[in-house]
Amino acid sequence: MDRAGRQSRVAKLPPRERILDAAEELFSREGIRAVGVQAIADRAETTKMALYRHFETKDALVEEWLRIVAADYTAVFDRLEEAHPDDPRAQVLGITRFIADGLSEISHRGCPFINSVAELPDRTHPARRLVEAHKARQLRRLTGLCARAGLPDPDGAAAEITFLLEGAQVSVQNGSVEHAGERLMRIVGGVLDRHPAAGTDPSAEGRAAE
Repeated sequence: MDRAGRQSRVAKLPPRERILDAAEELFSREGIRAVGVQAIADRAETTKMALYRHFETKDALVEEWLRIVAADYTAVFDRLEEAHPDDPRAQVLGITRFIADGLSEISHRGCPFINSVAELPDRTHPARRLVEAHKARQLRRLTGLCARAGLPDPDGAAAEITFLLEGAQVSVQNGSVEHAGERLMRIVGGVLDRHPAAGTDPSAEGRAAE
């Protein structure tokens, strides 16, 4: 987006949303620690005083930005649950597809959770706790889906899928694996097919998911 286009879009946003929009762009591009409050205010076309009226501290702004990112991921789980209420396997593959389709962006900007945790070594930091709580909820939902899909070890399968989702993002971020999205879909499908629910035909399920 050119400068004029961005200025037009920014002008339409309320001040709080402008600040969050600017923070998301700068934190993703430059990192949390490298970006100061003044830079965020300048990018949002506002003042530090106005920023502090909405966010008491920079840490509070970081936390709210990550809360929004986490909510976006949760919304994906919710949409897939609504679209495939009786098909947990389709939900897991849908989540995997969402991650796979986003890998190209992650290759340029990195995963916001991975980047943020690396910059927040203090596990008592509110934003760090938010990320950890989000990841724990996500793992519980995956475990529930694996159980409903009939996998005999849903805890182990959910952990394995989580490793795959997280690992794909790190691998793309550091450029170590080619065709990561295709590989991710194939390997997660293999985890689901390894222990199909009783009475199902894995080959038929695989064809239906294509």
